[in-house]
Amino acid sequence: MTRGPRGRTIYSGALESPTTTDRRERLPTTSSPRTLQRDNFDLLLEAIRAAGYEVIGPRVASGAIELGPIARAAELPIGVTEQQDGGTYALSNRGDRALFGFSTGPQSWKRYLHPPVLRLWRSRRDDGRLKIEAEPQDAPRRAFLGVRSCDLHAIAALDDALLSIEHPDDGYRARRESTLIVALNCSTAGGTCFCVSTGTGPRVGSGYDLALTEVTYPDAHYFVIAAESEEGERILAALPTAEASEQELAGAERVVAGTAASMGRELETDGLAELLGQNLEHPRWEEVAERCLSCGNCTSVCPTCFCTDVEDTVDLTGETAEHRRRWDSCFTLDFSHLHDGSVRQSVGSRYRQWMTHKLSTWNEQFDHSSGCVGCGRCITWCPVAIDITEEAAAIRATDGARA
Repeated sequence: MTRGPRGRTIYSGALESPTTTDRRERLPTTSSPRTLQRDNFDLLLEAIRAAGYEVIGPRVASGAIELGPIARAAELPIGVTEQQDGGTYALSNRGDRALFGFSTGPQSWKRYLHPPVLRLWRSRRDDGRLKIEAEPQDAPRRAFLGVRSCDLHAIAALDDALLSIEHPDDGYRARRESTLIVALNCSTAGGTCFCVSTGTGPRVGSGYDLALTEVTYPDAHYFVIAAESEEGERILAALPTAEASEQELAGAERVVAGTAASMGRELETDGLAELLGQNLEHPRWEEVAERCLSCGNCTSVCPTCFCTDVEDTVDLTGETAEHRRRWDSCFTLDFSHLHDGSVRQSVGSRYRQWMTHKLSTWNEQFDHSSGCVGCGRCITWCPVAIDITEEAAAIRATDGARA
């Protein structure tokens, strides 16, 4: 475990399902859930900034829900929801003032904790001598606003991959420890969500500083808010809240229950890791390869994919050079390139590598956790609508190892 600021403990293993005991050390809170009225939401943002954090949250940009700096509640996707299906994404109007009435956009919090491009060092010539300058690993204090349960589990999975290793990623650790997490119990399930199947949502279990549940009625609009850390308690104490009534708590429970009952997809997980491991030569891999573009969209939007490559660039004068790390994908031909060529030359073998790692071998690599959190992004943002739940079901239905 890693001791973070504010007395918070960051567990370097994955979070378990919300129905089990969380392995991350929870700090006791000193208050019951509180109610914050929707009209006072800007005061929450002000309190977070007063504590020294830049607020990063959802906003509408480029026809989608994206993540970026948020200064005021008016910048959130007010009254906006999404229509998602395989290869389909569109925004629409809910007809109300909900701030978080959508499911998940293409971006995850991974882009702030494990940046897409990161300069590691640069070199320059100085009077005929070569000087190497390490790049400072900046860790700005940021508050992630609206982190859903699936993404909390994804962050925990990244902790496994980047901290629970022989040589931990110090830059990731610094960014992780300087982050305040304002979680969100989902009020809307997307058309490709299946977090109930993976045990990763929609209810937030643990791993946050503050947690929100948005409740909207024609005559009432409020947030039930709870703290899990000392920092969360301090921010909560600065807000004009009231102790949540039984009626308000029941309203919040109905929100989460309704979301759980309206998942867009299902994934049968019993025995799935073993099933895939026994069907590495299943004909379905080549069938999906006929559709797959090997574009890597699924790995780009996946909140747990962590693979990277490094590249070196030199300026035209030859006086300076840079060494950068960037996201890579197991769908690229060069990803598994060794001295005699690519290990996985066919598209089918590359899709098999990605899917079996998510749903099978991840379990062995990271203490029986899963690399899939049921967010559905890979389904929505696949140009040809390849569906990981559909592929798993097809292999289960025609299990060659048991036929």
